[in-house]
Amino acid sequence: MKKYMDIKEEVKEALEEGKPVVALETTIISHGMPYPQNVKTALEVENIIRDRGAFPATIAILNGKIKVGLDRDEIEYLGKAKDVKKVSRRDLPFIIAERLNGATTVASTMIIANLAGIKVFVTGGIGGVHRGAEKTFDISADLQELARTNVAVVCAGAKSILDLGLTLEYLETFGVPVVGFKTEEFPAFFTRKSGFKLDYRIEDEEKLAKTIKTKWDLGLDGGVVVANPIPKEYEMDPKVIDKAIKDALNEAENKGIKGKDVTPFLLDKVKKITGGRSLQSNIELVYNNAVVGANLAVMLEKLYIG
Repeated sequence: MKKYMDIKEEVKEALEEGKPVVALETTIISHGMPYPQNVKTALEVENIIRDRGAFPATIAILNGKIKVGLDRDEIEYLGKAKDVKKVSRRDLPFIIAERLNGATTVASTMIIANLAGIKVFVTGGIGGVHRGAEKTFDISADLQELARTNVAVVCAGAKSILDLGLTLEYLETFGVPVVGFKTEEFPAFFTRKSGFKLDYRIEDEEKLAKTIKTKWDLGLDGGVVVANPIPKEYEMDPKVIDKAIKDALNEAENKGIKGKDVTPFLLDKVKKITGGRSLQSNIELVYNNAVVGANLAVMLEKLYIG
């Protein structure tokens, strides 16, 4: 594994010394936001994590090498470059073998974080079951990764461009706990509510850490979805965002956009339709997730060390 992976020195030392580390994906940099907001957001997320006593490990593939922890220049490159591939589980061997550059999705970030020994991962929203999946079978690989890989994923729910009800059903089938952090309802990325109630609500990171550790201590492999709603002051009007999503979905269908290209296309269209307001909401929910993720990582390490 060493020949394929390069762990940044401060991250390596933190892991060896039992200090808290938080994994971060890079699809949000290369495919989720425009420049320069993508780079600014990525660097600020790292700062938020550091300020709460944890170490950020932004993950990507550069020249075929898995990088666990990036420097500022590498983040800047990912924010500007046009040749960066979107990398999920199935893509990893090809991108690495061909020495290409890749931005990691939720699924591939979970895989790499687990290989490196990182227990907590912060993202914006997980992938899920796409609308119309009963015909297309378009289901994100994120869901299967959550079923098999021992990493806690802090997110603002699933992106509201998806079928949230079917996404929750899929996760339930594969035994993936979805925990509402200070909420009883599954958040819908841009909005705090989706209409779907959750089985479990936890009020603080200490109880959350104890629950997650208990799951893994029992040998119940797989991840945990920590559903952390967007701060109220930054959520969007559900009617506005729903209309924007429907319009974007119709355009995607008319243009024949499918597979991994769907999500970045839809997010970009929603941003344009909402006059950029969805982008600001996206940024703020990621910051909010970074706070919870850092606190959770700190609590988990205390439990494992103790």
